[in-house]
Amino acid sequence: MSILVTGADGYIGWPTALRIATQTTDRVVLVDNFARREWVESVGSTSAVPVAEMDDRLAAAEEIHGCTNLSFVREDLTDKATVDRLLSIHEPTAIVHTAAQPSAPYSQINGERANYTQHNNLQATRNLLWGLHEQGLEDTHFIETTTTGVYGAPEFPIPEGGATMEHRGESDDVPFPAMAGSWYHLTKSHDAANMRLAHTQFDVPISDVRTAITYGTETAETAADPRLATRFDFDYYFGVVVHRFCAQAVAGYPMTVYGKGEQRKPFIALEDAVEGLARLALADPDSRPDDHVVYNQVTRAISIVEIAETIADVAGEFDLDVAVEHFENPREEDETHKMEIENDRYADLIDGQSTTFEEGVRDILGTLIDYQDTVEAHEDRFLPGVLADDETAETDDDAESPIASEGE
Repeated sequence: MSILVTGADGYIGWPTALRIATQTTDRVVLVDNFARREWVESVGSTSAVPVAEMDDRLAAAEEIHGCTNLSFVREDLTDKATVDRLLSIHEPTAIVHTAAQPSAPYSQINGERANYTQHNNLQATRNLLWGLHEQGLEDTHFIETTTTGVYGAPEFPIPEGGATMEHRGESDDVPFPAMAGSWYHLTKSHDAANMRLAHTQFDVPISDVRTAITYGTETAETAADPRLATRFDFDYYFGVVVHRFCAQAVAGYPMTVYGKGEQRKPFIALEDAVEGLARLALADPDSRPDDHVVYNQVTRAISIVEIAETIADVAGEFDLDVAVEHFENPREEDETHKMEIENDRYADLIDGQSTTFEEGVRDILGTLIDYQDTVEAHEDRFLPGVLADDETAETDDDAESPIASEGE
């Protein structure tokens, strides 16, 4: 038997594949086309943490963790014939699909990159879903990291999946409406609808894992050897707000908060994100749900100002003197939005939160100090003042994450 992990070179995909491989003797097949490395380079940035070549990663996984069950294929999932061949050869019992172009700001740069993002993300998912049906693999558990960004920012608590709609005295359960705010987030909205349709038409068991803003530099497995490190992006396009704030702190700049900064966003630590995906992939086929299930992969909502103040507090442990500065908000947004998002199903899956936000920040700052030269050499890629006139200056900080490379 085998488990397929797409986007396995990426931020979430690599540590997920590694965790799965350490907990099973089944073959774990990694798929990626290394596009994420190219995208980050194209915007003039790099991973703060050096990312080893895949051959070195696999060798280290075997040497350090005894993972002899990992194999890698370099393929582009937007090619249907390629996907069909992968599925027919490996016949996976589960697919963890983290392959996507994951950046909202990158998708907003121009029409070309919006088109690329939508084609890349949607085509890969459709190929996999149709491939399972056409290869007679409808029992394969399909697990995809979509995003909490599909929900938008409603004023009422966000349910874990669907909602109940009432009209003219009648009610029914319906999918939550797509309220995405970028061309990237719309790809995940469409993926969610396509997965629901694939379950209805093909009876494929689906886990739609709606990933929150994911932060952190390592998991238990990746921390064991530098060759096993996952990438860490801190730039405007691919680095989430926590990572950018930490980069500002390490580079000696104040953290910049627009307006009050009291609006809350959903977050999850990398460790907690990886744990849930691994548990779903390793679930016994005889006991897992043969249904379409939505998980809100989030442990808590945190305000922007709380993020900055927490980083400033933890920075003192590293002898970093970090200030928090407030600037007039250039965006039209509710600066006090108290996002509430239900996550009972996901919390049960991982038996509760294992990583606090403070622990995650401590982990990030400790890592970035080791690579301070790299961070400072790319400060023009994350400082708000430098990017103020950027044509994509408005961003939704929901990069997942988790790509035909890897989605976060």
